[in-house]
Amino acid sequence: MKRNDPPTHYDQQIQPWDVIDAWRLCFWLGNVIKYVCRAGKKGDYVEDLEKARDYLNEAIRRAKGS
Repeated sequence: MKRNDPPTHYDQQIQPWDVIDAWRLCFWLGNVIKYVCRAGKKGDYVEDLEKARDYLNEAIRRAKGS
């Protein structure tokens, strides 16, 4: 799959995509990494952290089998 260059507001040495792939994270944990790494770069910092928390809560819920 060809990736587009990330927007400048996401300019980082290591892209979350690469970490998620290298660690073989599921969708839920991958989004935790994405939102934490990019928190405040485009939108509201706290809102991004809350999104990360939502994905983490869902990963925990699924791990518990709920």
